[in-house]
Amino acid sequence: MHQDHLDMESITLELSEEELDEIDDIAFADHRDNREAAIRELLDRWLKERGASASEGTETEKSEPNA
Repeated sequence: MHQDHLDMESITLELSEEELDEIDDIAFADHRDNREAAIRELLDRWLKERGASASEGTETEKSEPNA
């Protein structure tokens, strides 16, 4: 078993009751009640949305004419 994750930094998140409910819903529906998998899925969604927002900002800057 690889334990590469032991060298990683740890973070602490404070989640609202609604966010915990969403995690539980995803865990139950998609991951056989595995909360860790549901958290990874939500984190993946957030990172993709954040990346899409960042690339849209870049595209907007590129499409603006020079003044």
